[in-house]
Amino acid sequence: MQRPQIGLPINTGSVENSRREDDASEDQVVARPGEKLADQIQPLKEEAIVQMTNYRVLQGPGDIVMIQSEHTGAVDILSAELETADLLGEQRKAQPPPLAPASTWTTCKMKEFKTKMGKEKNGRMVVKRGEVVTVRVPTHPDGKRVCWEFATDDYDIGFGVYFDWTPVTSTAITVQVSESSDEEDEEEEEEIEGLTPVGDVERGSKSYLRNRYGEIMPVYRRDSHRDVQAGSHDYPGEGIYLLKFDNSYSLLRNKILFFHIYYTS
Repeated sequence: MQRPQIGLPINTGSVENSRREDDASEDQVVARPGEKLADQIQPLKEEAIVQMTNYRVLQGPGDIVMIQSEHTGAVDILSAELETADLLGEQRKAQPPPLAPASTWTTCKMKEFKTKMGKEKNGRMVVKRGEVVTVRVPTHPDGKRVCWEFATDDYDIGFGVYFDWTPVTSTAITVQVSESSDEEDEEEEEEIEGLTPVGDVERGSKSYLRNRYGEIMPVYRRDSHRDVQAGSHDYPGEGIYLLKFDNSYSLLRNKILFFHIYYTS
């Protein structure tokens, strides 16, 4: 390898003589500016060698992958097939376990249910046109199952259930309102990477699901104006249920929603 030429030519003999202590008292030699670069060239070369990196490329099954250490120079020889299997195994570990389907049913006691929920402090709300309301229900240490009931006045509404595999820091039920399904997706996208494409309320929405999310029920339009929609789901573990009431498809009508969410042991 051709060594880089930096600065002026170096008089190595003068530098060597200047370092000798026995001649320093009588024949001391003052190094010229170019001579002072002699100690700087070697560190630059060493640094350049350390920064050289061996980039791995995708290998096919059965190929050999050689990985050289940047510090010791040692070479490890691995099978690309085994390495790929290890990587896939790590990806599988990162995926949340599958969720059991929810149990659902309907009741025809619309009037009684609406009257009861109308008297509750948080049993009634208005989901405006174009809005998506997400009710976040953490798993409770004293419960084993989440249950829900809801109905609407005059018109249907989209509904779906998801599960967020995340540690629970509070058992309080909270409500998140988004101006549209697109805005809700953008908010979730800003929080976490690794999302899947959005779906359609008419055909069942996949929504933007993070790697730690699990789908229990996709968002479909439910005939909640005709019958009370009810369901339950056994806790799969610690996390937060996301109950989505989706009115993003309606450009004209607000929906009056009556709902009851609770847990059982």
